Amino acid sequence: MDLRQYFKKIREAESALPEAFPLLVSLETSDGGKPGRISEVSREVAAKMIVEGRAALASESQRQAYLEQQASHKKAAERAELSRRVQVAILSEPDAHSAWAGEKAPPPSTTRK
Repeated sequence: MDLRQYFKKIREAESALPEAFPLLVSLETSDGGKPGRISEVSREVAAKMIVEGRAALASESQRQAYLEQQASHKKAAERAELSRRVQVAILSEPDAHSAWAGEKAPPPSTTRK
């Protein structure tokens, strides 16, 4: 293949892509590429992969499924982060009894040991 033609095809494919980070679906390749994997890549990488026959643009249904999956993963990560941040206060026995009885706990500077 002529290198000028190869890079011309890449430039043309890149200019045809509407987004800065398009979603691609991988295709099966002879060097072990697995089909059906969706990835968000830069416009330059997307154009190169399309020209080389390694990937194709994701369809609208694939795009929606990918975005929903990413939102689900984000929510799970946020929940995990919140559960990691749970604060626990250790109270001495007298402080715990006064807190449960509705009494005002003594200020931190005068806490009993």
